[in-house]
Amino acid sequence: MAAEQFQRSDFNWQIQQFFRRVGEWIELRFPQVQPPNLPDAPNWWFPSWWLEAGFWVLVSLAVAWLGFQIYLWVHAYLNRNQAEIAKFFDLTASQPEKERTIAGWVKSAQEFQQQGNYREASRALYMAMLQRLNETKLITIDKSRTDREYSRLVQLLPQAESYQMLLETHELLCFSDTPISAEMFDRVQRAYGNIERATVDMAKMA
Repeated sequence: MAAEQFQRSDFNWQIQQFFRRVGEWIELRFPQVQPPNLPDAPNWWFPSWWLEAGFWVLVSLAVAWLGFQIYLWVHAYLNRNQAEIAKFFDLTASQPEKERTIAGWVKSAQEFQQQGNYREASRALYMAMLQRLNETKLITIDKSRTDREYSRLVQLLPQAESYQMLLETHELLCFSDTPISAEMFDRVQRAYGNIERATVDMAKMA
């Protein structure tokens, strides 16, 4: 009972202090204005469990909002990444056979490089890497896979770091407008060359 009386008095005191400070602020800001007498604060009292429940409701709403934002980001990431893989399949299905080869993608990369379009040149080498993985049966290409999933799958392959280089560059292409410099494309090109040599060596040993 004493605790309840203390909570009631404490909250009531805080309300009274609030009204008093509002009146003082008005007097300081507008000395020529005489504010009306502020009424005594009502003798409100909220049980402590109300305040605690309100606090947890606010926390729950904040967590739910944050979780929803994370969901939207992940959903957008997966959709965009899978769209790039689907684009690869659509291109290979609609173009003539000679343009669906690894050599066709490499040729496209060279043409984009000559035009100074290093973003598309890097993308073409990424497509060539996927095609090479598929044709050599090291990893079967699946529309539903993301770059992160491919990153896990290539970890045990020779030249895993080179695969990672191409995958990370592709993620950069998908999720930012960062320009790809000639120096960066040169690293991508060297990484693809390492992959090409590694798969050729594996084919010879088979």
